[in-house]
Amino acid sequence: MRRAGRSRCRSRIISYCVWLYHRFPLSSREVEELMLERGVVVSYETVRRRCLKFGQAYANALRRRRPRPGDKWHLDEAFSKINGELKYLWRAVDQDGNVLDILVQNRRDKAAARRFFRKLLKKTRSVARVVVTDKLRSYGAAHREVMPSVEHRSHKGLNSRAENSHQPTRQRERAIKGFRSVGGAQRFLAAQRHLTHFRPRRHLMTATNHRAEMTVRFAIWKQITGTAGLPATA
Repeated sequence: MRRAGRSRCRSRIISYCVWLYHRFPLSSREVEELMLERGVVVSYETVRRRCLKFGQAYANALRRRRPRPGDKWHLDEAFSKINGELKYLWRAVDQDGNVLDILVQNRRDKAAARRFFRKLLKKTRSVARVVVTDKLRSYGAAHREVMPSVEHRSHKGLNSRAENSHQPTRQRERAIKGFRSVGGAQRFLAAQRHLTHFRPRRHLMTATNHRAEMTVRFAIWKQITGTAGLPATA
């Protein structure tokens, strides 16, 4: 019984570290400091390893609980310096702001757009009714080849939803002073995109409804992390 209690307490600590690291623009050292304030001694390297090990597993569990994506997809790409080299973060969200997929690539040409379209179709297992992009010509060329039957709207002013979805990534980059590798960036972003679970459309809710919605979402988080029934503090 004592061993089971320690295991559950350890699960609570891990889930809390993963939640802090992926939900807020915090570095692993800052998470270490926050945990120390709560009386839990854990090194920043342990935080990093646990987030790598469990972050994607938790994200996958959240993904399985999400409803089917909307039928209007907004696509956008943003540049990022990774280990001193210019890379592009390709991102797709639906009309409700849910992140559908993220892909880090070296270029933003037709081949890169085609690769992103195909990965997006495979990941979502669905086809959009409308695809909205900016005026990058690579989108149009890849669209005609991969999903010609889908309506394509190319207009800079229509794509603010996808552009706004880059903001959490920018906050993370500033917190950790940039990603160190393409693989590390892809792994983190792949997990983080499902942690929008904790980002409901707050501007459309009253304070009471928002608190009720967050209570439900935290209950789901405790179920998938195996910490239901444990106290709120580690």
